[in-house]
Amino acid sequence: MDYPMTLAALNAELHQVLPDAQLVTTRLPGLPELQLWLLDPANLNRAFSSEETRQLLEQPPYWSFCWGSGLALARWILVNPQQVRGMRVLDFGSGSGIVAIACAMAGARQSIACDLDPQAQSASALNAQLNGVPLTLAADYFAVTGEIDLIIAADVLYDSDNRVFLEHFRQRAPRAILADSRVRDLQHPGYTRLDTLHGQTWPDLGEPETFRQVALYGTVA
Repeated sequence: MDYPMTLAALNAELHQVLPDAQLVTTRLPGLPELQLWLLDPANLNRAFSSEETRQLLEQPPYWSFCWGSGLALARWILVNPQQVRGMRVLDFGSGSGIVAIACAMAGARQSIACDLDPQAQSASALNAQLNGVPLTLAADYFAVTGEIDLIIAADVLYDSDNRVFLEHFRQRAPRAILADSRVRDLQHPGYTRLDTLHGQTWPDLGEPETFRQVALYGTVA
């Protein structure tokens, strides 16, 4: 596995948005098996300047958070390892890499963390190293070759532009599993709701309870 950036380099990227921010190793609520390099919560306990606010809106370091749907899906995978064991799995829009890492920990034959953002790829690689599991990095979903047994994605449906991938997922792999805290009633042929999970973004952004209820969807055989 290649490591596009060192931890110091990734912190330097973070400093372009928040000059005093740091990534720290973080244990996740309800998921003691796994830890991530995440934004230090202390960096959020202050007012942001107008320039910092602009930078956060234009270049959000989303890979420095563990989003609630990713946390919920990672926990579900570790509780149900038979869902991924022995499979070649692609995590679409992997962010911090938490779901791809959970798949590797659960016995996936190959776990691919796919994200366009090079900083997210670096975060995924460093987080995989932190947890002692192998991970394959991919920047372009369409450039990944070979058969995929399962496509997973967390918190991608909120962007309506990503809805076009729903049918492509069904054509590319025998199964797809999606988790989303913003879309609770997905109406799309071939997908059904499997469960409702509890998720919490970390560091805690104080999201309302309704956004901590994560819908789990899967393709219909």
